[in-house]
Amino acid sequence: MVVTRVVRAALAVCAVAAFAGCSSDDSPDPDGTVTVDTVRNALLKPAEVGPTWKAPAESAAPNQLVSICGADTAPAGVPGKPQLVAAPLSDEGTEGVQSLTQLGLVYEDAVSAATALATLRTIADACPPSVSRPAKSGDREEPAYTETATTAPLEEGGWIGFVTTRQKQYDKAHPATADVAVAALARGNVVLVDQYAIYRLGKSDASANPQFSADWQKLVGTTVKRLSGQ
Repeated sequence: MVVTRVVRAALAVCAVAAFAGCSSDDSPDPDGTVTVDTVRNALLKPAEVGPTWKAPAESAAPNQLVSICGADTAPAGVPGKPQLVAAPLSDEGTEGVQSLTQLGLVYEDAVSAATALATLRTIADACPPSVSRPAKSGDREEPAYTETATTAPLEEGGWIGFVTTRQKQYDKAHPATADVAVAALARGNVVLVDQYAIYRLGKSDASANPQFSADWQKLVGTTVKRLSGQ
């Protein structure tokens, strides 16, 4: 993305926090179970994130989430048998790409949701702290890179889970950075999995994306507060 679009995106993410105080018209069932429609309506729409964001033409397979550890690891499978709501968004520019993958896993009960979260956390805890990969050629051409990953507990508005953050540094001959945050949070019968990623070309230092941490927290926090009816 060009610098002007990066600025607009940062402002848009800040503006999205204004939606955090808005509650959905939907409400949980009398027994406290959150419905699929409530989750679907809580997920962010392209215009709410920024004017250049849109829904991509292609989306992931329905039985997959996102890759938690990154590098060459496959996307995590959906644990258990929830109803899955997906809302992927992206903002593509000439100097990079931003993406937000929103996944709501709606289970029959809180025990199933907690078990699913524990399964995802087990995957995250097994992520290696650093991985280096050689350059790839062919359809998925990519320069050599080193990717680091850390996992930490995460709590937001009564939702509890974890976040795995990754940074990818490419070979100096191909300056670029990629920052990814995968947040998984559970409350009641719902597990929310959000992946925010920003890829910047022409950058080779760790501070290339100074707004990254604040941005993913605002995006996740907005959805969580909507689901909590705040």
